[in-house]
Amino acid sequence: MEKIRVLVADDHPFFRDGLKTLLQSAPDTEFVGEAETGEQTVSMAEDLRPDVILMDVQMPDGGGIEATRRISRDSPRIGVLIVTMFEDDATVFQAMRAGARGYLLKGANSSEMLRAIRAAGNGEAIFSPKVAARLMDFFSGVRLSEPEVFPELSEREREILDLIAQGHKNPEIAKRLYLSPKTVRNHVSNILHKLQVVDRAEAIIRAREAGLG
Repeated sequence: MEKIRVLVADDHPFFRDGLKTLLQSAPDTEFVGEAETGEQTVSMAEDLRPDVILMDVQMPDGGGIEATRRISRDSPRIGVLIVTMFEDDATVFQAMRAGARGYLLKGANSSEMLRAIRAAGNGEAIFSPKVAARLMDFFSGVRLSEPEVFPELSEREREILDLIAQGHKNPEIAKRLYLSPKTVRNHVSNILHKLQVVDRAEAIIRAREAGLG
């Protein structure tokens, strides 16, 4: 079985030693080197051509985000896996924009770390549960604005058309909107003209097709 070749980039010797021990204990991973600055990581990535780089964010001489950007640009085959203490949205999205293939927190256990390394080595994107939850929360708050239905109508006319599509007659609409029957009739006439339909029944069909009613 071909092993996943891994470069460790972190400015803390103790953490590098821990990852080195983990990689040497797994049958399908190979520890190929360690770097402690951003610039050194870029240089070693070019020389060693690892499959995966475990990249810290805060390192001297450029840092992990800039190193990730340069490596992803020059060697897109290498999977950069961010391993850091930072889980704020700004850092996560900076890493993703830089080309990181995954994002793990340093509290991850050995099995999570190895699973992430294997995923990155296979070209997959992977995130720790906490970071994945933050991403889901962020994107669940993003809503694409829907195009306005019947933009040729005024807001009041769309409101009346919606009530027409629900089956309400003019007197009911007038009562509901606190308008005079004559005002409602004028609005309905304008709606039919703007939608270029011949009668109320055709207007209802158009409205319901557009999701009103």
